[in-house]
Amino acid sequence: MTTEGLRPFRLRVDFVERVWGKLDLAPWYSERFDQPVGEAWLTGETCVVETGPHAGRSLAQMQDEFGEQLHGKGQIGFPLLVKTLFPQEKLSVQVHPNDEDAAALGGEVRAKTECWYVLEADAGASVSLGLKAGTTEAQVREALGNESFEALLHREPVVSGDMVYVEAGTVHAIGGGVVILEVQQTSDTTYRLYDYGRPRELHLEDGMKVIQLQTAAGKITPRLLPHGTELIHVEHFSVDRLDVPAGASWNIGVSGTPQCVVALQNGGAVVFGGEKVALHKGQAIVIPAVCESYAVEGECTVVRCGLPG
Repeated sequence: MTTEGLRPFRLRVDFVERVWGKLDLAPWYSERFDQPVGEAWLTGETCVVETGPHAGRSLAQMQDEFGEQLHGKGQIGFPLLVKTLFPQEKLSVQVHPNDEDAAALGGEVRAKTECWYVLEADAGASVSLGLKAGTTEAQVREALGNESFEALLHREPVVSGDMVYVEAGTVHAIGGGVVILEVQQTSDTTYRLYDYGRPRELHLEDGMKVIQLQTAAGKITPRLLPHGTELIHVEHFSVDRLDVPAGASWNIGVSGTPQCVVALQNGGAVVFGGEKVALHKGQAIVIPAVCESYAVEGECTVVRCGLPG
């Protein structure tokens, strides 16, 4: 195995149909769909490399070939799944297991802590985040699967630019009228607790095993950095926003773990070893763990996602 040619690469978006999604994802993506699309996966295993010598390979194939040189030591695969969400309607009320619960449940259960960076929000938009203070386990169990469950949820207003932390074990739901960049542990373990009458499977008993009545979920106050804004820095990920002015080039270090850079607009590029990978709006450029540093240059706005260091 060799790392020759292993350099930052841009991934093609993988669009995923969801009953609560949209047919038109403009202005983020120009594609049109016959069925509603709710998620644009930016770093999913099925996403295909579209730049450099490994163009045409999926991220899963890259993981198999390069292993830790791509995703870092101690990681099973690429550690972060980054998506753009486009809810036209409410998502199900759901919950995900934390690391401890996932280990206890075993099998293919994987932990899923996530965060939501709000890219767009209609007036009055909100998310359901956690249970109201004083809610008991008995109340939760009685309301599971029923419309009355919504009355137990804490509603959190959101506007463009908000960062919301969703600790695993938090009962939550996203409403319509928002576009969200979601950064999460790489996991698709989801337990639906209520689905507004849609004919999809619920996971009530499994959900009760992992629900936490109180969690650290909530809005995160941003922190200014020398060259941008730290949106969140927690155990499982860190997310920054970088607004690079015209003519500037900002160097970013890589400490043995991978990163990805998501463009919020066209223009600018990721630079490594004298080569440039153009930033395309709504797409991710993966920075392999083996890279020691890279630069973002040109007039652009990006979100950098990585593991906390």
